[in-house]
Amino acid sequence: MDIHQALQQRRSVRAFLPQAVSGATVRELLEAASQAPSGGNMQPWRVTAVGGQALGALCARAKETEAVQRPGLSYPAGLWEPYRSRRFENGEDLYRALNIGREDKAARLAQLAKNGQMFGAPVGIFVAVEERMGYAQWVDLGIYLQSFMLLAAEKGLATCAQGFWRMYNDMLIEQLGMPEGYQIAFGIALGYEDASAPINQWRSGRAASNEWLSLKGFD
Repeated sequence: MDIHQALQQRRSVRAFLPQAVSGATVRELLEAASQAPSGGNMQPWRVTAVGGQALGALCARAKETEAVQRPGLSYPAGLWEPYRSRRFENGEDLYRALNIGREDKAARLAQLAKNGQMFGAPVGIFVAVEERMGYAQWVDLGIYLQSFMLLAAEKGLATCAQGFWRMYNDMLIEQLGMPEGYQIAFGIALGYEDASAPINQWRSGRAASNEWLSLKGFD
């Protein structure tokens, strides 16, 4: 598989098989992703992978913990176009794939809650960064994340990056034994895709390049 194929294959999978992923494979992928570039070679990521009963206990703890939205770490308030429409359409398409209507609030909340179970993935990965770091270092985290997801796709594994876990920052920092002064940037569900699940039949679209791309100074 080449990089282009990995990019095409990678997507946010929201239903996983219970098939285990070995610790050796998880370590190999996470270490390989550390070849990602970072400004000043600071490598600002701190990564913890959790599997087995430990992941089950962590997810159970999240269910018992009150979610807290952290300002500046989610979508901007009063989202504007074209981003508002893109986000809205993405959500509607997702629930449509599950045959969940707009009026069925309970079913929508139940689907949202599956974030807290890593969508059934056997491995949960949590990436943290020091609170003192700035925007540039968060960009570095994104490069690490994409590197990891492409490497996983090459191995035939599926992923779902989850900003959801930022709402459980304090609990995760404590439970994962993170040093003082760190914050959770995102979680990643890792495992084998359940190809039969309706949610995994859906594919999110992409904006046409003329909406965001300009080329200047070329023939």
